[in-house]
Amino acid sequence: MIRVNPMPPQVAPALLEKLASLDPVTVGHYREWGFMDPAIRPLMKGRRVTGTAVTIITSAHDTSMIPYAIGLARPGDVLVIDRLGDMRHACMGGVVALAAKVAGVAAVIIDGLACDLNEFEQYGLPLWCRGEAALTGRSLASDGALNVPVACGGVAVLPGQAVLADSGGVYVCGADEIDEICEIGLPMQSREPSTLARLRAGEKLGAIGGSAARIEAALKKQ
Repeated sequence: MIRVNPMPPQVAPALLEKLASLDPVTVGHYREWGFMDPAIRPLMKGRRVTGTAVTIITSAHDTSMIPYAIGLARPGDVLVIDRLGDMRHACMGGVVALAAKVAGVAAVIIDGLACDLNEFEQYGLPLWCRGEAALTGRSLASDGALNVPVACGGVAVLPGQAVLADSGGVYVCGADEIDEICEIGLPMQSREPSTLARLRAGEKLGAIGGSAARIEAALKKQ
């Protein structure tokens, strides 16, 4: 069965720019949800990407929904691809990667495999996936969905959500959460240089962060 829903509104550029200043690892200090399985790894290190989630479901053999989605993609969209657990077939390779790059796709996140990874690097298309395979899917147009809720790396992703991805991993949140997330995370990031300076000056990490005092208080209660 084929299902195609309208393209979601894009996250405001100002919000994405704000989110891009945040390290996903920083968010991981105060949130537990929204983080994809760390086995979904970046092909290219040192790249941080933000964008609007365009969600895709493709079955093991039928990958026709991906080029269809690229035909509708707008600059700044991130393709988030649910492979329904398939770990044998690559769902996209070099030709599709170039099509996505030309369309302005900001990144591709695959809960599964890809092929021609060197061509992703050649075209400069950021990719997060679980690995590489020579066995590929085919354009059958028998099954698939676009812009529906998907599961990617253990995270429920809705079309139109914001994606933040770098070498540390992939994080997904609602556009309406970005301000709150940044209000907590950006001050934490800004304190890190002073913490490093205090460590170099000889202070103990437990004293700086308060963990030593908390452990001592817990010991007294035992």
